[in-house]
Amino acid sequence: MAGGSSFHLLIVRYRLLLLLLLSPFAVAKLALEEYPEYVTRHAPLVWLHSQDPFRPSDILGHIQRTTPSLDGKPISGLPSLDLDNLEVLNQYGDEVALTSNDNPLSRPAWMLGETPDHDGKLRSAIASVVVLVENRFMDFDAFYFYFYSFDQGPNITQVVKPLNQLISASKADIDMHFGNHVGDWEHNMVRFREGRPVGVYYSQHRDGSAYDWDEPELSKVDERPVVYSAYGSHANYAKPGEHIHDIALIDFCDEGPKWDPIQSAYFYHLDTSSFTLTRLKPPNQTSASPPSNFTSFFYYKGLWGDAKYPDSDPRQKVLPKFGFRRFVSGPNGPRFKDLMRHGLMPDRPRKKTWAEFGVKIFMGLYPVLFKDWRKWVSLVLVVIVCVGVGLATRRLIRLTVAKYRKKQDYKKLQQENEVLLDDWRTDEEAQLFSDDEEHTERR
Repeated sequence: MAGGSSFHLLIVRYRLLLLLLLSPFAVAKLALEEYPEYVTRHAPLVWLHSQDPFRPSDILGHIQRTTPSLDGKPISGLPSLDLDNLEVLNQYGDEVALTSNDNPLSRPAWMLGETPDHDGKLRSAIASVVVLVENRFMDFDAFYFYFYSFDQGPNITQVVKPLNQLISASKADIDMHFGNHVGDWEHNMVRFREGRPVGVYYSQHRDGSAYDWDEPELSKVDERPVVYSAYGSHANYAKPGEHIHDIALIDFCDEGPKWDPIQSAYFYHLDTSSFTLTRLKPPNQTSASPPSNFTSFFYYKGLWGDAKYPDSDPRQKVLPKFGFRRFVSGPNGPRFKDLMRHGLMPDRPRKKTWAEFGVKIFMGLYPVLFKDWRKWVSLVLVVIVCVGVGLATRRLIRLTVAKYRKKQDYKKLQQENEVLLDDWRTDEEAQLFSDDEEHTERR
């Protein structure tokens, strides 16, 4: 009986220990249901570029002004699409494209988006999505997504020197922006540990940058990280001014209109074990639960804009020599942004091409060897090296030819010696044979 009581007591102790170990997760789950206050208190503030014509856009309005297409042909027999049923398009594969009902070159009003008011709020558009992801023990990653209906790529004036001088183009080509696409998802990620921010990630084209929360390079306003949205491309940076991306292109940022994305946003929690998205109550909502799920759009696997136009399309242009196209395909959505990452940076960095490595090496050597007067010094050095290589090659060829001739002469002499030796042996044999015959006759 005493043994049974001891065993029962041991079981109770193990259960209490297990509850203590799991209590942080229980608190975290409760906080998620109630929405963590720190996610809005430390949410990024975005400064749009003052001259950027393409502002944040309503996500639902974008869907309603596009037609799903596959291989350039509209998909028929679909219901009216919205945030609650967009994933029905997944049955057609991941090449489906939300194709604009208007010509992007005409700049329809809905593509221009909405400029925030004096308080940084969008009055008629919801252009932001906040997704909370449980990363590790007591860690939360808050992804703040920003949506624009159009991304305007760079033109030749945004190519760094001296590469821009290598492009011989007409005035029309110089003014043409390349790499444009319908639909644009950008984002920041703030990592929280026990409710305190510890780092921030900034998305920038195909790459990005990350900062620890206390780094001096990270600007903050009232404990909210400052974000500068680049002209046209909407890439996110921690400082205004010029920024080099993709090795040879320039982004421009300034302190234009302030945008506070969380004032008009959808809020969600992502369960990483089941990859299930659940909508959360916005901070300023007084009702018990959100009015609708609005989660289907997250699972959509296709493109949020037109697929790249073929070269035969009159809207498509190709920049001479470099092959840059005016239009490229629209992006994928938030689910593809490496939400379950270990560090601040994505776990699967983009692989750079050999062309990028070549440009990087050239741009690294340019200030030292090719800029201004240095190019003449470099030219003289190249000439000297070429002359030296030429003389060395000539010397090597001469030595090789001389060695070859010497070898041939040696072979010829060896052959002549072998002939003389054979003749001598023949004479010797003949002499011996004649001596034998003479000896026989005498006998």
